[in-house]
Amino acid sequence: MSPRRVRFPAAVNAPAPADPVPSIGPVVFAVDLDGTPEHIDLSELPCPRLTRALAGALADVISSPGTMRDRNGVRYVVRRIREFVEFTAAALPAAAADLHLGDLAPDLLDAFEQKLIIQYGERSKEPYLTMTYLVRLLKLVHEAHPDAFDATFHARLGFTSASAHRATKPLDAYPFPVLDALESAARDDIARIRDRILEGEKLAATGRDPRQHGWDRVENVLWYIAHHGPLTADDISYKILRPLGGRPEINGRLHLTARDLVPFLLLLACQTGMEPESLRQLRSDCLVSPARGFVSVAYVKKRAPGSTHKTIRVSDGGSLHFPGGVIRLALRLTKRTRDLVGTDALWCDVSSHGQARAPFGGLTPWSGATREWMSRRGLDRLTDSNGEPVALDLRRVRKTVKSRQYLRAGGVLEDFASGHTRPVAAKHYADIDAHKETHEQAVEAGLEQALGAALAPPVVLSDVGGRLDDGEAALSAQEIESALSGEQDVWLASCRDFFASPFARKPGAACPVPAWGCLECPNAVFTGRHLPSLLSFLDFLERQREEYPTAEWDARFGLAWDRIVHGVRARFSTRQLATAQAIAEADGDRLLLPSSFLEVIS
Repeated sequence: MSPRRVRFPAAVNAPAPADPVPSIGPVVFAVDLDGTPEHIDLSELPCPRLTRALAGALADVISSPGTMRDRNGVRYVVRRIREFVEFTAAALPAAAADLHLGDLAPDLLDAFEQKLIIQYGERSKEPYLTMTYLVRLLKLVHEAHPDAFDATFHARLGFTSASAHRATKPLDAYPFPVLDALESAARDDIARIRDRILEGEKLAATGRDPRQHGWDRVENVLWYIAHHGPLTADDISYKILRPLGGRPEINGRLHLTARDLVPFLLLLACQTGMEPESLRQLRSDCLVSPARGFVSVAYVKKRAPGSTHKTIRVSDGGSLHFPGGVIRLALRLTKRTRDLVGTDALWCDVSSHGQARAPFGGLTPWSGATREWMSRRGLDRLTDSNGEPVALDLRRVRKTVKSRQYLRAGGVLEDFASGHTRPVAAKHYADIDAHKETHEQAVEAGLEQALGAALAPPVVLSDVGGRLDDGEAALSAQEIESALSGEQDVWLASCRDFFASPFARKPGAACPVPAWGCLECPNAVFTGRHLPSLLSFLDFLERQREEYPTAEWDARFGLAWDRIVHGVRARFSTRQLATAQAIAEADGDRLLLPSSFLEVIS
């Protein structure tokens, strides 16, 4: 007999399975910044799925080397996350509690951006900076959850901003004397750091275990650091170490400290022009292919598309004037700390608490360390190009090194754009305020050269028909005789052929510019007889300087003035000019300006 089957009434149904509990992400977490924790609490925000995703991305960014390590920067991004999540909840109030990442739409980002623009103004860089951080975090969310966003929102993450203002003016370079002063101070400081640590190592070699022979002798304390690592509060009290300078001072005799990294990075930036973030991420095996006094530095440039692993060829030698030598010294001085940390990062230091670390990412906080170093070395009294005190920025150091390379290359981009595309080199490193005067001089010189090629020098004759000018235009004997006789005079000059003017509309027509256009005309011939009229006209041009702004005077009269002063007057002797000036001053009525001239200048 088959077993009896039990039938349940139709009205009785098994309970539906419960929705899976979503995984809880890090909405409350702590990150280590400069040896001290920074607590981040986003638990009170709405849109929990979005909040957890952004918090997780932020935690990844902070923990990654070479990225966000400044405490103020972290807090800034946390505030921006709060603003975006709260804006999203306000924009989608019905769905906020159960909002999925797939519910995000491109319009939401654009609306948030517009809200920032209204809040800060169209010319503020704050909206663009906020969108930069936000889009970066959302990209990391996509990497962690590839299927979370729909195709349209993922496409929107391909660009930072739709309309926010971005700083288009690149950073300017330092004045070159400032760069030289920074480099010299950094080199001197590194020499002192070297001497300090080498002396500390010698003292440590003569010391004994302070637990048996006393903590009152510096060599014993250094012996302990050399054998057991940097001193912490757990090893010995600060009071005992105070007569010897304190814990940070004693640890610094065998290890680099945070402030020691400033001159090292600065000197290498001055010598190589490398990207600051790349300098901070150098590894202990970065020196490759040494040969004939040069060595390649292998580094990573994360912002570079495609190949991010790059090398730069630098000089190598046994002094601090060579980048290779500076890196080798850093390798030597950080070896003990690297071994303690167990890292291949080049830049290692010991914190004020005695913690051995590989801090880059970055020296934290970098801005405070640079200000302290600049003040200690008196470099904050240097004057920037705008007259304000100099503030240290490794990006501007790189810009200044590139500026010097650009000027040495004579502005030729092919010789200057190493490491960049030509558009990037032109926009970010050539077109800066520091090169404005150079570019203006180049344009002026080019225009003068072009004008010189297009406009031949004036033809100037002596009273007996000899050539006083350096021009190549040939004059026939008849033209010379005509110029000396005055039969072809047109006020300021004699004309080789008044009816063969280069300015006439048709061959055989009379010259349409018989006034000061002669100064630019290849038909014009100037002799001593014309000097009084020319000097009188020159005096008129000088008086016009009081009537017009400089730019307008240059446009109206600059070429004529230059042709008289440098093209004609300079060809006559001082005695000839004195005689002509006296004649010009004798009878003004004889040198009245012609009516055609008055019509031109009216």
